[in-house]
Amino acid sequence: MKPTPSYPPDTLPVLAFGAHPDDIEFGCGGVIVQETLAGRSAHLVVCSRGEAATHGQPEQRVTEARRAATLLGATIEFVEFDGDSHLEVRAAHAITLAGVLRRVRPGVVLAPSVVENQHPDHWRLGRLVCDAARLACFGGLRELAASPPHRISQLLFYAVTREAEPDNISPVLIDISRPEVVAAWVAAMEAHASQTGARNYVEVQLARARLHGLGAAMEYATALFPADPLVFTSLSGLGRGARGS
Repeated sequence: MKPTPSYPPDTLPVLAFGAHPDDIEFGCGGVIVQETLAGRSAHLVVCSRGEAATHGQPEQRVTEARRAATLLGATIEFVEFDGDSHLEVRAAHAITLAGVLRRVRPGVVLAPSVVENQHPDHWRLGRLVCDAARLACFGGLRELAASPPHRISQLLFYAVTREAEPDNISPVLIDISRPEVVAAWVAAMEAHASQTGARNYVEVQLARARLHGLGAAMEYATALFPADPLVFTSLSGLGRGARGS
């Protein structure tokens, strides 16, 4: 088996997972568009068609998700598991997602947080992605023998709702204040008209981003939560603290 080529992490794609067609856009869409506007490729993986939702039919929701991905500058695919509201944590699912990791070969992976006080599909998918990131490294896994192992640089969790934000992990705040970033993010969220027509989800997410930004002297910020301690090669790459002047 050929060794995995080594590339700088910031040149590798961003890979984001969502349990439902709108999760990525609402939870971390601003981060995705910020990366794609900077020239980095991004790929979205959605693990249901939203078929259990009160509003919108599966075909409509898939169409909305494809439109939203285009607005974010990302590509998208759908992986069918147990169906909306039926997702289970299974080894077979984790191996399937590990296969996606080996195919896309991302540097950074974004997944729903594993806090249980949210839609159960969200935290279960977060758990599956965490497992998949480990399995993607194992060269002897027979189900994935056709592709070389891949080790990601970072797994970061996003929260679709305030309740899903972990209270035991200090967040990484991503400044998404640039007007063109906010505009594209809002357009991507609004593409999910079947959902935003029932409740003003866009304003809910913007309010959360304003709140996160307010505490760090930014207009808008997205909070991401590292699965593991972040490692830096020097102090110069640390950025500033949220309370820094």
